[in-house]
Amino acid sequence: MIPTARFKQANFQQSTAEDDDDGMEVDTVAPDFGGGPSGSGTAAVAGSSSWMVMPRVDDSNTHWHSKPPMERFIGILDQLDSKVEKLRKEALVLQEKKDFLAMSVDLLRNNEYLTGLDENEREEINCYVQRISGRLSTVELSVCTVRDRAQEDSLHHVNSLIDAVISGPDSVLSRMRCQQFLNACSTSDSSASYSELLDPTMCSDKKFESALLGCTLDDQKTIKKRLQALLTYLTQQTVVQ
Repeated sequence: MIPTARFKQANFQQSTAEDDDDGMEVDTVAPDFGGGPSGSGTAAVAGSSSWMVMPRVDDSNTHWHSKPPMERFIGILDQLDSKVEKLRKEALVLQEKKDFLAMSVDLLRNNEYLTGLDENEREEINCYVQRISGRLSTVELSVCTVRDRAQEDSLHHVNSLIDAVISGPDSVLSRMRCQQFLNACSTSDSSASYSELLDPTMCSDKKFESALLGCTLDDQKTIKKRLQALLTYLTQQTVVQ
């Protein structure tokens, strides 16, 4: 009877030989990293198996073998480039979710209805808010956007103006200011979904518009999404009152 360890090794060697005969385009992950036929972590990485591969320039596959080395390198780099871009987009979505959660926490922290609670209730709510805020701060996401000094200053100015709206004590006034900010965004965005939130009866904030135009295009898109979410929230608050 063959011992289990030797049996697994034999199976792995046989599988490797079959893969070589088939001419795979990529190398599978080594068993030490949880991949391979004998790795116990195979099921754990099944959902991300497309990322757990290593491109091979010297592949014996007929499709690759007929191409010159330079073309093989370019083809593999194109694949990696598309994966990097996909990763950036997914990270940006997560960053937007984190920013939305942070804004929601700030809005609750400054909600005027807190004044209707007694001291013990306010303290309990504030402790809960602090705990959520602390947990959120443990999530660190960083997708770098290339900015020059002027763009950094513009972004800081825009964020300061929006933060002032969030922390404002009067929800009606905050909603009006947010609407003015959003109207200021109309100079560079006229999409249907966005234009529905514009109020033609209200002027735009020129100071905010000037700061916004000094930001990068990626930052402008993020700011508009943030304002849309903020305006929706403030509108609901105003209707409730």
